[in-house]
Amino acid sequence: MALTKICKAFNELSANELYDMLRVRSEVFVVEQNCVFLDMDDKDQLCHHILFYQDGTLVATARLVPPGVSYPEMSIGRIVTSPLVRGTGVGKVLVDMAIEECYRLFGTGPIKIGAQLYAKGFYESFGFVQSSDVYDEDGIDHIKMIKA
Repeated sequence: MALTKICKAFNELSANELYDMLRVRSEVFVVEQNCVFLDMDDKDQLCHHILFYQDGTLVATARLVPPGVSYPEMSIGRIVTSPLVRGTGVGKVLVDMAIEECYRLFGTGPIKIGAQLYAKGFYESFGFVQSSDVYDEDGIDHIKMIKA
């Protein structure tokens, strides 16, 4: 599977890339997970974004959040893969790249995420450990996790 992998600051995204990113996030988080929430939270403009395209279609994305925006630590958020590529390893490639890019952009240090509880084992495979009790966010169980 040939993927085109892009990492750009928000202001470097083309209008089409921005549309693709917001569309796939809405398709998964709002429609598929039936979660009514405001995706555009005024953090995107401060972040870098990873976009994976396959044959011209955006199939995965994540945002890289600088320290001090969501948490004192750097963070990875809005991690999403399209149903078109689930089970193919694209999610693992996405998170690997997100971790590498965080270190490149923001230096070494801990990375904190707010993970959906069902994905705990997935994130543990990258070295993240649970750092909070389970909490409800927009009707979905979440936990904070940190990679030291």
